[in-house]
Amino acid sequence: MGSIVCTLGHPWRRDLGYCRVLNGEGNSIISQYVRRGGKYLGFCAGAYYGCKKCEFEVGNKPMEVIGPRELAFFPGTCRGGAFKGFQYNSEKGAKAVRINVRKAAFKGAGLVPEVVTSYFNGGGAFVDAKDPNNDVEILASYDDKLDIDGGAENAAVVYCRVGQGAAILTGPHPEFAAVNLSPHHNVEGYDELIASLRAGDSDRVSFFKGCLIKLGLEVNQESSGVPSLSRLHLSSIVSSNVDVLLSSWEEIISKEDGEEYIRAEHDTFHLEKPETRWSMDQLKDTLPRNDVTGELTIPSSSTDEAMIDYTTIVKRITTHGDEWPDVKATPYFNHHAFYSSLREYRRTDTDAEEWGDYLMYGEVLTSTNTILEKNFKLLSKLPSGFTVTATTQVAGRGRGTNVWIAPAGCLIVSTVINHPGHLAASRPIVFLQYLAGIATVQAIKTYDVGYNQLPVKLKWPNDIYARDPRNPSAEPTYVKIGGILANCAYSSGSYQVVLGIGVNTTNGRPTTSLDALLPPHLAPFRIEKLTAHILTRLETLYKSFVRNGFSRELERAYYDYWLHGRQIVTLEAEGGVRARIVGITSDWGMLKAEELGRDDRPTGKMWALQSDENSFDFFKGLVKRKI
Repeated sequence: MGSIVCTLGHPWRRDLGYCRVLNGEGNSIISQYVRRGGKYLGFCAGAYYGCKKCEFEVGNKPMEVIGPRELAFFPGTCRGGAFKGFQYNSEKGAKAVRINVRKAAFKGAGLVPEVVTSYFNGGGAFVDAKDPNNDVEILASYDDKLDIDGGAENAAVVYCRVGQGAAILTGPHPEFAAVNLSPHHNVEGYDELIASLRAGDSDRVSFFKGCLIKLGLEVNQESSGVPSLSRLHLSSIVSSNVDVLLSSWEEIISKEDGEEYIRAEHDTFHLEKPETRWSMDQLKDTLPRNDVTGELTIPSSSTDEAMIDYTTIVKRITTHGDEWPDVKATPYFNHHAFYSSLREYRRTDTDAEEWGDYLMYGEVLTSTNTILEKNFKLLSKLPSGFTVTATTQVAGRGRGTNVWIAPAGCLIVSTVINHPGHLAASRPIVFLQYLAGIATVQAIKTYDVGYNQLPVKLKWPNDIYARDPRNPSAEPTYVKIGGILANCAYSSGSYQVVLGIGVNTTNGRPTTSLDALLPPHLAPFRIEKLTAHILTRLETLYKSFVRNGFSRELERAYYDYWLHGRQIVTLEAEGGVRARIVGITSDWGMLKAEELGRDDRPTGKMWALQSDENSFDFFKGLVKRKI
């Protein structure tokens, strides 16, 4: 997609907050980045901030903000709010505004509509944007009458050439879809606002794509709604063992009207029988129901599906106790390729014997981690190495509250590790994320002959990075291509750890994937084969960890791939102390750094930083406390 600085938010305090944090050195870095060819995209507060002067709510003393701004990508004034009624942290001033698009400004950017309806809440207008002395193009103007003097053009969205780079600043929010908004019954006219945005959504998307292309970014022109959930296919490397597994679930399976269900804490699973697989009752299970009435609620369009409460949908599990699923049942995942690769890699990973023996695959599911970690009734019955994988996730989980839709081409896998409680003191579970990182990079580099030179690295504590193939310069830059997420529960003397791994593998641009790193003579990756190899590597490393702890051998393997060796950083939470990264602690896996004094000489003081509390900005050399 290309590299971009993006700022957004409601105006007033948000813009002043940017000033407090970025004035001086921060703005200098942003400005240099853009002038050297970078892109800046500012929405609402980010647009005010990108102008030479901000005028907000002039005359309204409790909210008035007037003053210069350092970036000055737009060499004039952004004046707002363009419409009366803005209230901070409120939707009472929100509007669905019409903007007139200057189609002539979008040559080469595809088809754009003449009029767009966009969400608005406090944004401004760019005054005198048509000044011939300015290197500025108006991309769209407000169609509605403004409550301020917006100049002759009432410019709502502008494009500014900035050295070798560019900036787009927008008062409205063309990035907002109707599905981003929740009903506010106390706000008069809000239902009509949502309906208006929904009706104009396709035009909004076309306009926003045109803006990104105008900035010089690569944009996927295909648009699709959120796909519906699919069946889950449960299989085993020895097919008859599926029945053995089901028998171990007997106490959590309930029988209702001749059908079998697992009603877990977060989801309900229907174990399908072959003879009832296509019954109408089964099909009804896939549809969401009203929490109060139990009535079916059918989405009117694909965009509405983003508002579905997936916990109300019964997840269907098709069990394959006679043979593996055929390619007609799972066209995007070849079970034969997975299990044969598992057997092949076990010949070299001789400690790998069981992990991956049981696999549950779904073409489209919510989240491989959620399916396991949020359903403890099911999780407590699963053996180590039980693995869930998917082609597409519609509610993928990251650190904190991060959620995203994972497209086809990503390797998405979560596996269960039952870690004995008595080992926790000497074999802390925090190290499992490090083992997963090592296993993933090793699996990539030993995927087959010739893959060992692929430039894949580990960023502390749990991200997978690759050298950016679009930047062939001598000074390498790295981009994130994957991540690891571990969740844990405790029961009956063991920690049930759900270890999730996601890697961009075969998906195309604008994302960067493993296939983009390959020289022409190497074959593209197969997700089935790479998944199998990650599991054999992970099982081998875990057994070594159980025997010897996070040994020097494992520590060396981790350091072989990480990005941070001897890197000098600033500890923001410690008053800007300079320190050098020297590794991770052998007891609890914390980031270890030695404090530096004059001439960057060690002072003798060491810092230990926890991954749960701190964030490592590799590119800025900062370790900062999370809030």
